[in-house]
Amino acid sequence: MNWFTGVASFVVIWWLALFAILPIGVKPAEDDMGKRVGAPANPQLGRKAIWTTLVAIVLWGILYVITISPIWSMRQ
Repeated sequence: MNWFTGVASFVVIWWLALFAILPIGVKPAEDDMGKRVGAPANPQLGRKAIWTTLVAIVLWGILYVITISPIWSMRQ
């Protein structure tokens, strides 16, 4: 795996992990009349970005190990 493939695969894994982590712990906000509105009350995006990065690092590491492993090699 060259550096470009590694970076591209990390970005794809990061975005997939972000979309998987975003709905965790989200509660809808309420307006003055007690109605629910579409935006979340406290999305905690910073915390979710950190968790997304940690999950992406672990998943990318697994992908890297599988890629360099001679057991699953696609090279002839």
